[in-house]
Amino acid sequence: MDAAAALIGGSFLSALFDVLFDRMASPELLHFIRGHKLNHGMLNKLEMILNSVCGVLDDAEEKQISKPSVKRWLDDLKDATLEADDLLDEISYEFKRLELEPYLGSQSTTTAEKVRNFISQRSFREGTNTKLRGILETLEDLVTQKDVLGLIEGIARKPSSQNRTTTSLTDGSTVYGRENDVEAIVHSLLSNVTTGGSNGDVGLIPIVGMGGIGKTTIAQLLYKDSRVQKWFEQRAWVCVSAEFDVYKVSKDILEEVCGRSSGSTTLNQLQLGLEKAFEGQRCLLVLDDVWHDKCVADWVNLLKPLQSMAPGSMIIATTRSHSVVSVLRTVPTIKMLPPHNLQILDDEDCWSLIAKTAFDGGYSSVRMADLEGIGREIMKKCNGLPLAAKTLGCLLRADADVDKWQNILKSNIWDSTNDGSILPALILSYRYLPLHLKPCFVYCAIFPKDYEFEKEELVRLWMAEGFVIQSKGSREMEDTCSEYFNDLVSRSFFQQSSEHQMCFKMHDLIHDVAKYIAGEFCHRMEDAKSCKVSGRTRHLSYARAELDTSIIWEGINKAKHLRTLLPVDWSKWCSYETESMDDKVLQNIFLKLTRLRVLSLSGYRMTRLPDAIGDLKHLRYLNFSLAVFHKLPDSLCSLYNLEILILHKCKNIQALPDMIHKLKQLQIMDVSGTQIRKLPDSFFCLINLCSLDVTETLLQEMPPEMSNLANLRNLTDFVCGDHRGSGSGIKEMGSLQYLSGTLRIWNLQNVTDSQSAFEASLKTKKHISRLELRWNGDTDDSLHERAVLKNLQPHMNLEHLLIEDYGGTSFPGWVGRSSFTHLLSIELNGCKYCSSLPPLGQLTSLRKLSIKAFVEVVTVGPEFYGTTKIPFGSLKTLIFEQFPEWTEWIPYDGGQAFPVLEELFIKHCPSLGKTLPSHFPSLERLEIRGCPELRLASVPWASNIISMRLKDDSRDVWLEMLTHGVHRLRVQVAQDLLDDMELVLDLSNTLQEIMVRDCNSFRYMPLEFFPKLKVVSINGCQSLVSLWRPDAAKTSDSLEHLKFLEISKCPNLISFPVGRLHAPNMTQLILCDCTSLKSLAEPMHSLLPSLVELFLDNCPKLESFPEGGLPRNLQTLNINGCDKLIAGWRKWDLQLLSSLLNLVIGQNEELESLPLERILPCSLNSLKIRNLQNLRSLGEGQHHISIKKLEIKDCPLLESFCVGGLFSSLVSLEIKGCDKLIAGRTGWHLQSICNLEELHLSANDNMESFPDEMLLPTTLTSIFLWNLPNLSCLNYHKLQHLTSLRELKSWNCPKLEYVPPVDGLPSSLSSLHINNY
Repeated sequence: MDAAAALIGGSFLSALFDVLFDRMASPELLHFIRGHKLNHGMLNKLEMILNSVCGVLDDAEEKQISKPSVKRWLDDLKDATLEADDLLDEISYEFKRLELEPYLGSQSTTTAEKVRNFISQRSFREGTNTKLRGILETLEDLVTQKDVLGLIEGIARKPSSQNRTTTSLTDGSTVYGRENDVEAIVHSLLSNVTTGGSNGDVGLIPIVGMGGIGKTTIAQLLYKDSRVQKWFEQRAWVCVSAEFDVYKVSKDILEEVCGRSSGSTTLNQLQLGLEKAFEGQRCLLVLDDVWHDKCVADWVNLLKPLQSMAPGSMIIATTRSHSVVSVLRTVPTIKMLPPHNLQILDDEDCWSLIAKTAFDGGYSSVRMADLEGIGREIMKKCNGLPLAAKTLGCLLRADADVDKWQNILKSNIWDSTNDGSILPALILSYRYLPLHLKPCFVYCAIFPKDYEFEKEELVRLWMAEGFVIQSKGSREMEDTCSEYFNDLVSRSFFQQSSEHQMCFKMHDLIHDVAKYIAGEFCHRMEDAKSCKVSGRTRHLSYARAELDTSIIWEGINKAKHLRTLLPVDWSKWCSYETESMDDKVLQNIFLKLTRLRVLSLSGYRMTRLPDAIGDLKHLRYLNFSLAVFHKLPDSLCSLYNLEILILHKCKNIQALPDMIHKLKQLQIMDVSGTQIRKLPDSFFCLINLCSLDVTETLLQEMPPEMSNLANLRNLTDFVCGDHRGSGSGIKEMGSLQYLSGTLRIWNLQNVTDSQSAFEASLKTKKHISRLELRWNGDTDDSLHERAVLKNLQPHMNLEHLLIEDYGGTSFPGWVGRSSFTHLLSIELNGCKYCSSLPPLGQLTSLRKLSIKAFVEVVTVGPEFYGTTKIPFGSLKTLIFEQFPEWTEWIPYDGGQAFPVLEELFIKHCPSLGKTLPSHFPSLERLEIRGCPELRLASVPWASNIISMRLKDDSRDVWLEMLTHGVHRLRVQVAQDLLDDMELVLDLSNTLQEIMVRDCNSFRYMPLEFFPKLKVVSINGCQSLVSLWRPDAAKTSDSLEHLKFLEISKCPNLISFPVGRLHAPNMTQLILCDCTSLKSLAEPMHSLLPSLVELFLDNCPKLESFPEGGLPRNLQTLNINGCDKLIAGWRKWDLQLLSSLLNLVIGQNEELESLPLERILPCSLNSLKIRNLQNLRSLGEGQHHISIKKLEIKDCPLLESFCVGGLFSSLVSLEIKGCDKLIAGRTGWHLQSICNLEELHLSANDNMESFPDEMLLPTTLTSIFLWNLPNLSCLNYHKLQHLTSLRELKSWNCPKLEYVPPVDGLPSSLSSLHINNY
């Protein structure tokens, strides 16, 4: 290990020494030692030795950089000190055991029990003295060595104050010198959006730069940029990281898009889900931290589903490697935009970043001037890297003193000789961390890179590991750990995740520092190669999903001193998939790893727990989430040090052990998602309990005497039992003064005395931020219900309120009172006897309001707004749902209500029919569902609306903003709505896309109203006869913006008026299932000169192409199910189309001959002939055309085709469902086609061997065999000459039994897939 890695010793040990000194000074411990004849002299000696060593730790920390012998000495010292800590912990456990098991000395104890107890205590005493003696010998030897090593005592550096004010949020304003970068990339993104992408390909912008230069920060700024958010309908952020796996990344993308875990188990399922999720939407996908540059096929496979995205979709990829960019450039399905190479910051920007952070404490200008010169010298050592600058700024802020800044500038660490993988600035920042933060930071080395952790998760682990230094009278341990966490965030050691708001992560380079410093004391098992664990390892995590438990045990069974065993999968967002655990492995963990303090077996399907769990006397943290066992063993109640017990989603557990009260140290209990109905009556004895999570349990009542749990800070739910129970009533909450966070109170109908609700003292609980008050069932006394709710008035600090199934006829005065200035959201659900709403408009901070199932409300009016001048001045989201009798919403008389409302939802209000308020100046999203009486003219409208939807059984109208001032309109099952569109919505100059579906009475599409249209799609309109109104002028302006027109399932459309469809820029025309259509737009070649793709499907009455022929720029022509048109093939004149590349002819039962040499133009590249049931001949084939792709499907009477001339340049050939043609395959003479690379054969009953007498060209690279029921063998003798073959696949060939051995296949073959389902 290099010098930079050696920084753990002294500082880490200093923090550990503090813990040991606190233990040895404990009065309880000293009393126990004297009472049980332990060697007190040896403990005094231990303290003296530690004191003598403590003085040289600073010197050792400096010298270990250049002296490996000092580094080894520090590692040995740490190992011995941890042993001493474990021993003192055993003594402490024994003290607690004897306190909690007083019967061992009672008169009722039998003689045999007394003898066993005497022997046990004697054995413990002798064993403890022996262990202590061994530790002292080791430490004495190390004391001797310190003199040999020349270590001298010095004055330890005073740590930074622990009482700094910190926040868990990073300051988004601390970005300097990147404005031009952001603007340049935004311009590229939006330019691609407005142009729709080239050929519909998804665009990709790589952001390239070295580690720590700010690639992820730039991507975060882009992701949150309001301009970007507005134009992308779907956004997803995925951290790819070094371990590239197509399945995992696909799963992460799908879960990010869907907002939930995916249950898909195969890559195919994932990609089908992605394709559906992205379909037709303009998306932005950020792939952060990309390293994979080995295989283009992996990227092609990963990005395949993205082809369903709408044109203009974009990918942003951040990477350190230009080789990644080179690989991505070769992916055919994406359009690579020029990479954006991030440069280092110039000196001024770098100094601005440091100064912003370092001087954030409001220092005087004189003091800042004194420090600036030194700071600028330090700045030069950042090498322009933002990560180094920001971290150094945090360090300088912690010690804003000239001498200390000089010490940092002159530190030897700047000159440390490491391999360059760790920045000296980051090492220095670690060196100057306060002692209490160092072990907390180093512990994070057990997480994999890019792992996202929640604050609560990590804080609880720190608690269990004993990293908290706490003096008497200080606040609860969890609060202290929370301050530690916030401090590390403020110093930029942790950064908030851009993907998940509640999560944090470490930058790769910061993670490298933690790993270097932790050395062999922390270990991460990623795969079988990393399963060898050192005997010194104390903290270990492993990838549960990647490693079998037997492999894990094999790696750790020698790590007898292990303190942490933690399954940590790369992504904590993987679905709840449980793993099995071998019973023998489980037993070994409990019997052999007896030093464990943190044990998580979360996600394992354990059916039972061994009694040996009670032997883990050091255990503080125990997590069995998702286990399937039915009960906890009684021995669990012997874990007297246990502080945290997590049984989340252990769905078979119905009760806790009766002796659970013996766990006196328990601070956090999580039984959420279990089947527990009742907590033990002795539960009130857990007086140190700070957090109790009973979310989604079957709890019927709270245990008796809940008032004894006065230290409770987090209580998720309080269930009010009925009069038959023995549990705590609601008034017991009166003593729980420290409750904070979320509190849900259930079954309030069981509160028979409103005074007991008052005694719950909710009004004094100022730390509760979210309160839910829930009733269940009808009431026969609405006045009592109102009195209960009145007495449940919360503190004014409340931020979120929910009231559900309240039975009163009106709300008490506190609901809506203006003094609740912190209230951000309110939900009122199922208050079915209330005939009016409370004055919620008076709440000045209210941002979200949801009101549902108010069956008595008829009118919403002045009572809703209250007496304030500007009602709902901060409200951004308003939801009304299930108001069956509501008929009228009266606007506010002052006209200034809802000034910032952005979202309005009105759902299932069938009687609402009068005009709605119209003053919503900031409205962006409006959704009205199930309100059939509400006319479109009554709908409020704002110029900046992004989405408006009106849907019920008779209509579905959906208006969306695509870009600024440009809209898309979708209409489905609506009657005569388009007649009013221009008048109601004034869309004539903003509508660019319109889609009309299943409007049976819709006769005319008034294109003349919408000259800016780019996309028109009409589907299932049975009565449509024209794209213009009958009274429209016979000549109209050109539809110069129209690019796409689709008309499907419109059986009454007969023709297009001559000269009317003038769309000079149209590129795609689709006419499908228009069964009465007789003619196309005339003259098409001049009306649609830019047409590139023409699809004609199931238009049986269409007789011919327009006079003058088809547009000359046509590239793709698809003719399917057009019987009369196909019958008139002689008049097609396709040979005039010099740009035609792709031709599809299909679905006809009469055509017998199709002489291709008389039809096809010279330019044709791809020909597909499908479902021509009576086709017998394709002509002579003597022609100079060079088709590269030929597909013939479902032509059962076709017997042959000539490979010469017409098909001599084939690259791909696919034959399916053509029995006679495949039967004559020996006459195809494919060996004469020198460019053939792909061959697809499928749906034939006669083929038994492949290849049989069929001779194949050596140029073939891929062969695909599908649905060949009688194929029984692959003839390797005739495959061996295919020296270019790379891919051979067969599907559904059930009789295929003989597959050649590997050495019998072509050596070039890289993929062999046989799936005989």
